[in-house]
Amino acid sequence: MADARVDLVYGGGSLGLMGRVADGVLAGHGKVTGIIPEHLHRVEARHEGVTELLVVGTMHERKAEMFRRSDAFCVLPGGIGTLDEVVEILTWRQLGLHDDPIVIVNQDGFFAPFRAVLDHIVAQDFASQQTIDCLTWVDTVDDVLPAIAGLAEPKMTPHAERV
Repeated sequence: MADARVDLVYGGGSLGLMGRVADGVLAGHGKVTGIIPEHLHRVEARHEGVTELLVVGTMHERKAEMFRRSDAFCVLPGGIGTLDEVVEILTWRQLGLHDDPIVIVNQDGFFAPFRAVLDHIVAQDFASQQTIDCLTWVDTVDDVLPAIAGLAEPKMTPHAERV
């Protein structure tokens, strides 16, 4: 990301996969913005080395600020919080609040069950295939930036005016 001059906006923690991603971007002299809610800021290991650490009031504010500062979304394997974030950003896409790329890294088939659930939702007519088709699936993190570069430029209003 740093070599490609792509900034990282993420949840602000120092642990786990996202902490390692932040470390990697920082090691390459890239810009990293962490956004952490106050209640986590007090109890979770926040990343002290990020370029900018923004403390917000709630999880909702965190997601809104991450959305406002982002031009594309990359979903790495993760837990319930990751599912919450991908479903919300997909819902916002379905509602026409953005048309930014959403890339899911299906490393070693991690998201295959999630993809099956999405296919089931479409098969049951609870979502359109068009909604699900806005997701771009890649197999490795090395495929993320080329996938984003290959997608059409956003046509909507900049995020700062949409939040």
